[in-house]
Amino acid sequence: MNNKILVLGTMAYDALETPFGKTGKILGGCATYIGLAVSQFKSECGLISIVGDDFKNIYLDLLESKGLDLSGVIKMEGEKTFFWSGKYHNDMNSRTTLDTQLNVLTKFNPIVPEYFKDSSFVLLGNLDPNLQLAVLEQMNNRPELVVMDTMNFWIDGYRDKLDELITKVDVISINDEEARQITGTHSLVEAAKKIQAMGPKYVVIKKGEHGALLFYGEKIFCAPGLPLEVVFDPTGAGDSFIGGFVGHLSQCDEISFEEMKFATILGSAMASFTVQEFGTQALEDLTLKELKSRINDFKVLTEFKLV
Repeated sequence: MNNKILVLGTMAYDALETPFGKTGKILGGCATYIGLAVSQFKSECGLISIVGDDFKNIYLDLLESKGLDLSGVIKMEGEKTFFWSGKYHNDMNSRTTLDTQLNVLTKFNPIVPEYFKDSSFVLLGNLDPNLQLAVLEQMNNRPELVVMDTMNFWIDGYRDKLDELITKVDVISINDEEARQITGTHSLVEAAKKIQAMGPKYVVIKKGEHGALLFYGEKIFCAPGLPLEVVFDPTGAGDSFIGGFVGHLSQCDEISFEEMKFATILGSAMASFTVQEFGTQALEDLTLKELKSRINDFKVLTEFKLV
């Protein structure tokens, strides 16, 4: 098992509005958040994505400065980068999409660089399941761990391909609404069992500010949501979660339920930083010392004495 991580996802521009303020166009995209989270670990991480010629070189330089390999990133001349604009409401859990411009995504044909075709870890970010499958099919051998994310749009409109993909992954990371949508089941415990029956050994169900659940067979682990005084921007929290999750596993000698439990806490810690700044800023500035301190906050939060 090597420590190479291959990440498929979007590199994008976002424009955000929350009760705490609004931004112009800023750096976004699931591959961006995942890559910045993974950069905290001693692994080789390659991003597969596509951008237009309007994508600023300072952002490419930023990602490369974090040790991320961009040889799988296509820059299309004369085209514009994927753009999403959204407004978060007072509870910060619900949002309204104001604008979506697919732009270069309509022409995306992901190509896995030769160096990353033997990656032990493949992380398929939230994208068209046809593209996710196309990346898996380019690998030399089956990776040690395949992790996927998805969303309601793909569940609604691409169900056959999505179901095919789910049979080929080891871990699926989705939120509670998506778990219920996939299975038609309200109970998250029952939903996790149904999803496991489709293929994945591990099911991670994210519950936003209320934490995350990890399912493996009959075993369940619950990571709490860390109480924060201020949440500026939930965008990218789920992506930074899964980046931290896989980043930790890439450092392990073996993949086990116990390591998955710690990975869930680490991913939650990573996400807790992301939401405290707009866009990717918190991940850009994050230090290993701060991350270790935040993990300890989770430990203190859940400690108790049996009497």
